[in-house]
Amino acid sequence: MNAIMASKRKQDYSIKSNKKKNKTNNCETIAELCLVVRDENVRRTVKEAWNQKSQYTHGDLELDRQPFRHCVIKNFICGENFLKNLQRELLTLNFHTKSNDLYKFKQSDDLRKRTEPHISGIRSALFGQFRLWLEEVLGVKLEPTVDISCAKYEYTDVLLCHDDELEGRRVAFILYLVPQWQSSDGGSLDLYTTDRHYQPLSVAKSLVPSWNTLVLFEVSPVSFHQVSEVLSEDKCRLSISGWFHGPSLERPPRHVEPPITRSPHLPRDETVLLEWVNPIYLDISHQEHIQGEFEDTSEIQLKDFLRKEKYSQVSDALKLAQIQWTRKGPANKRCYETACLDTLPQCVSACWELLRSESFFLLLSNFTGLRLHYLCPADYDDDDKGDNENKDEEKKKSNVMNEEATGSSDETADKSKEPSTPHCSGEVRRWSHGSYTLLHDGEATQTEYALDLILPFSCAGWQSECGGFTCYVANEEDEELLTVNPEDNSLALVYRDKETLKFVKHVNQKSNRGCSGRVLYDFSFVYYE
Repeated sequence: MNAIMASKRKQDYSIKSNKKKNKTNNCETIAELCLVVRDENVRRTVKEAWNQKSQYTHGDLELDRQPFRHCVIKNFICGENFLKNLQRELLTLNFHTKSNDLYKFKQSDDLRKRTEPHISGIRSALFGQFRLWLEEVLGVKLEPTVDISCAKYEYTDVLLCHDDELEGRRVAFILYLVPQWQSSDGGSLDLYTTDRHYQPLSVAKSLVPSWNTLVLFEVSPVSFHQVSEVLSEDKCRLSISGWFHGPSLERPPRHVEPPITRSPHLPRDETVLLEWVNPIYLDISHQEHIQGEFEDTSEIQLKDFLRKEKYSQVSDALKLAQIQWTRKGPANKRCYETACLDTLPQCVSACWELLRSESFFLLLSNFTGLRLHYLCPADYDDDDKGDNENKDEEKKKSNVMNEEATGSSDETADKSKEPSTPHCSGEVRRWSHGSYTLLHDGEATQTEYALDLILPFSCAGWQSECGGFTCYVANEEDEELLTVNPEDNSLALVYRDKETLKFVKHVNQKSNRGCSGRVLYDFSFVYYE
């Protein structure tokens, strides 16, 4: 069996730093910083407030300590003509679509070597005079490293919750060159509070972009932020952003989440399969065909998997108000809702039990060839046993629906030779506008061989451009190995290895077109041999 195999995936979306000194551009147009930055008295007061972690406001400059230290400077560059020309130069650059679990937007070519006069001018102002101002305020020596790019966020573009921490980054900045902008346009810079484990809790402050406004904050273990989804269909959120480099702040050990609870199968016989599963998937010859295809690709989607009447019952019941849904976080890892199992309607609970039943474990074994029940032969059996023994094992496997799924296994079997009992974990999930899951360091260290199952509901007409699909990627690589789009009554099975990770793409505003408040549901299970 070959799992969905992975290579290395690189997660950094920044423009790499260049520590070589740039040659002076004779055509450079000087960018003049605003008076509030050039005022020595203001600088000394800002430094004092920064060190004391207190608030301070003077004219166009505002320093705030909540939810973490950040500074907003309006009218940052003097001269409207300079800004208009800068905007014009930026918009003529080549932009490349950047899209993965964390973000979707367009990024320009690296700005550190651009020779356009106004781009050169803003680069020199930021990493020259303004860098010296920051050194005074922070009391830290910053490197002359140039780390700067331009980004365009348009309709449904987003940058989800993260802390910006990467070795060498000390201060993050963003300069907005946007048209008239309202909070209803989206695209705000959202700042998060954190809990005692330094995990993001909730958005405490939203900074709406405005023309010629610079925002900066210190990169730290609590500097969680996001660019909220752009909701305007005709505005472009244009900005210049990057990092000033210097000694990183000390970071506490990363919080490790408790492991997900795993459970053995429930003792249910083949009756539950006959009641719920499309009869075609209980046919032995069809199971053999499925297994052959699965062993070649390590994934398969079984359409019309449940009986139609059962699928309709569950689809309707998932919308009932009696189900209690809980938002699952933290935002730097996931954002979706899970159902409280005690509140599930009877038919939803029965479907849940189906996917946890012993007979379903056996059915999955027949579909995949994985050893999800002791009756399924181990990989080495074919080499160690004679032809007759192989036929007997195949007969056992083929007859699991008719004989052994009752739970009354052969009393003479040698229990001492049975392998460890397979387990599973699962959720009933609800996805709506703004839902997603992210790749994260903790997940990468806990990967193992496993069989993923997804059974979606209420997704008729769903388009991939809305997000909500499950994507498999190689660890520390951008390469997408497989995408599973939600499809009504289509059971998706994916066998992944230790180097493969998965995420659910952010559900964007397009999901609400034609149906405000559109939601998806699914049963998500992971089975372990």
